[in-house]
Amino acid sequence: MTEAAELPSAPEQARAVFGERFSDAVRYAELLADAGVQRGLIGPREVPRLWERHLLNCAVLSEVVPENVVVCDVGSGAGLPGIPLALVRPDLKITLLEPLLRRTTFLTEVVELLGLDHVTVVRGRAEEVLGKLPPVHVVTARAVAPLDRLAAWGVPLLRPYGEMLLLKGDTAEEEVKAAGAALSKLGAVTTSVLHVGEGVVDPLSTVVRVEVGESPGGVRFAAKRAKAARTGRTRRRR
Repeated sequence: MTEAAELPSAPEQARAVFGERFSDAVRYAELLADAGVQRGLIGPREVPRLWERHLLNCAVLSEVVPENVVVCDVGSGAGLPGIPLALVRPDLKITLLEPLLRRTTFLTEVVELLGLDHVTVVRGRAEEVLGKLPPVHVVTARAVAPLDRLAAWGVPLLRPYGEMLLLKGDTAEEEVKAAGAALSKLGAVTTSVLHVGEGVVDPLSTVVRVEVGESPGGVRFAAKRAKAARTGRTRRRR
């Protein structure tokens, strides 16, 4: 049986990024390195690079998230990028959306332990909560699937003129080109690749921004949302 990898001390950049929530960020890192590994939420080889590759890499996403908006983190897993984003941005209202029970159990424990009152954990897949959760301004996700598939899950959750902010890797530009037609059908009007985290992470974090128009998800999902809204109004009258 191999020994558990040791969590390194937080780099100085972490203090500046997390500010008054730095101690909570340290606690979250400790939970990932301990319970997160034990429950199979992250691999033990990720522990030595938890700060640079995971917490800080996700926290700098805050640079491109608008103020005072509602966010849905799709496929949140162990809480990346949702938890680091919540720690640095108390102005946001964040839903961590995750289908697996063992992960939502962990997320709920983290949210309660860290006192993240502006964060809600929801168990389910994106396609299952469509029409049940109010549309959001921003959908976030972290390289859990190819761009076209991520967009098919996340774009329908957006309100008109919302945006997806997806943490991606070195192939981001290629993915954007390959997914162009699919994104257009989903109602995307602009897609761009951004680099964030100057002075914090090296290499910089790569973010794909997908901005939608007045019909996020395309015509089919617009009709589905309208039907869900009518059903909701009917139930409230009863």
